[in-house]
Amino acid sequence: MSEGWREGGFRASRAPQGRDAQRQSEQPERVGLVGATGLIGSTLIQISSASDVARMVGIARREIEMPQGARMELFVADPEKWGEVLAAVRPHALICALGTTWRKAGRTEEGFRAVDQDLIVETARSAKEAGVSNLVLISAAGADPRSKNLYLRVKGETEILVAAQKFKRLDILRPGLLRGQRVGDFRFLERLALAMSPVIEPLLPQRYAAFRSVGSQLVAEAALGLAMRRAAGRFIHDNEAMRRAAREWRTRSE
Repeated sequence: MSEGWREGGFRASRAPQGRDAQRQSEQPERVGLVGATGLIGSTLIQISSASDVARMVGIARREIEMPQGARMELFVADPEKWGEVLAAVRPHALICALGTTWRKAGRTEEGFRAVDQDLIVETARSAKEAGVSNLVLISAAGADPRSKNLYLRVKGETEILVAAQKFKRLDILRPGLLRGQRVGDFRFLERLALAMSPVIEPLLPQRYAAFRSVGSQLVAEAALGLAMRRAAGRFIHDNEAMRRAAREWRTRSE
């Protein structure tokens, strides 16, 4: 382990019982995670900690507060060192849940792109060079490099740049409006949209189905399920496809 990395948040696994005892000889799949502090990232930590199927390995720029009961490894390093961390821990797959908001980015396009594009693409490039074969990228419904909307245009451009890294398998998740409890990150417009969604969503035409709200738990379960897959290729998943992948994860982790 290189100097400057700090490992924290790891807790010993509980003693196996019942079906867990049958897995004593099986090694859990190592899955890397960047973006652990966000809604999807924190949900991924909680879900993986409750299962013996996947062993989450997080990489962050700073120490983070772990959810209660978390069982994972966390390496703290500057982004330019993330490739070295990945080369050392050698996860089968990396889940990228990095992202920021217009407010946190200083309300500038440059600040927004620095995280939602530059950091994501550099992380993907580092992961590929480190030998990671599978990448799961959390994007957004409506991502399109031709969109007039800056957020969707950047998401679409980022998808293309990540795909250019040519991972053995790339899964791009495009969830609609995320439902879940954000800690210390109040978003007024998002809360308003979520409050109105039960009334508005049933009235939406089918062509807008991809934008319907979806629970962060389902997205995280889908990301874990897809991270475990072996088949090669590039795949884009809308809300319905994520529901199928989430069911696969639940079955595997029972």
